[in-house]
Amino acid sequence: MSYIWHTFFFDPIYNGLVFFVDVIPGGDVGLSIIAITLVVKFLLLPLSIKAAKMQRVVRELEPRMKELKEKHKDNREELARATMAAYKDAGINPFSGIFLMFLQIPIVIALYFSVLSGGGVALPGINTELLYSFVPSPETVDMIFLGFVDIAQKSLPLAILAGFTQFIHAHLSLPKSEPRKEGVVDMKGDFARSMNMNMRYVLPVIIGVVAYTLSASVALYFLISNLFAIGQEFILRRHRDSGPLSS
Repeated sequence: MSYIWHTFFFDPIYNGLVFFVDVIPGGDVGLSIIAITLVVKFLLLPLSIKAAKMQRVVRELEPRMKELKEKHKDNREELARATMAAYKDAGINPFSGIFLMFLQIPIVIALYFSVLSGGGVALPGINTELLYSFVPSPETVDMIFLGFVDIAQKSLPLAILAGFTQFIHAHLSLPKSEPRKEGVVDMKGDFARSMNMNMRYVLPVIIGVVAYTLSASVALYFLISNLFAIGQEFILRRHRDSGPLSS
């Protein structure tokens, strides 16, 4: 487990931060976090675009789902089979978005430990034993982001911005949930509405709380990630309006 952690998560993030600290004038760690976040987002872009396409296809399948619910309203097992068959025919993997979300958790943890004061390998100190051969040790390491925010400490403004941008992204990317019909028992529909509400309103609060509880480095990562995702959503919408996206 330690080998996987260092090989695929901590060492690459740490070396990436140190590399950008060395090449960015003044050695601003905050700007380095922005740079490494953008690198991560571009590396994950194929998965992110695929997840966005899945959401689009799910929205397009909503009329078909309504037909299936009406057709199999008295047989839940048949409804489940028909739903999975419709997803399979459309090439939908319902878990792709969840996988992308969980994939970023170790990245956030690696970033946190890279700048956590007193962490042994944390910036501003440089552990040269962890550096790749092509990554030089920077002469200057500035932990004050743009001269205002200590990137190793908590930052309420950055945490609020992280939660707010998550809220905006959720409202842009998530489909509107169907209203609940009075007198109709629909456990699956209720679950879907609950998940939609949690993603829209609860998750942004969680992101903001986590971002503030840990450090400004994590808040900055969430903020830049959300801004990237919002920009990606607008680009996908433009392509969507002009024609179908390529698979």
